[in-house]
Amino acid sequence: VQLQASGGGLVQAGGSLRVSCAVSGGTFSSYPMGWFRQAPGKEREFVAAIRRSGSSTISLYADSVKGRFTISRDNAKNTVYLQMNSLKPEDTAVYYCAARSSIATTQDLGRWDYWGQGTLVTVSS
Repeated sequence: VQLQASGGGLVQAGGSLRVSCAVSGGTFSSYPMGWFRQAPGKEREFVAAIRRSGSSTISLYADSVKGRFTISRDNAKNTVYLQMNSLKPEDTAVYYCAARSSIATTQDLGRWDYWGQGTLVTVSS
């Protein structure tokens, strides 16, 4: 399974940005997908995750982004998105997408099996 993140860039505080993660190999629709981020000098942290639940999906968010970020997936395009609104300077980080081979999501980054290369998001004040 290969993951390719894209869409990062420079945005002003209060602005919006959408990052994408294209997945190849494996059965995309079966995998829980997640986004993590790593700010300079800090550890990588959970941002959001999404998994299939029957015909619908269930999303999970870190408290710091709840209400501002939205994770979604397009199974036809094998792509997961992270829509980021009301961005703050503290959202500046490299954003990584990840996939699990288990059906459940988790905030524990050590339990995610596949990782993309990351895309840099910079929010200016």
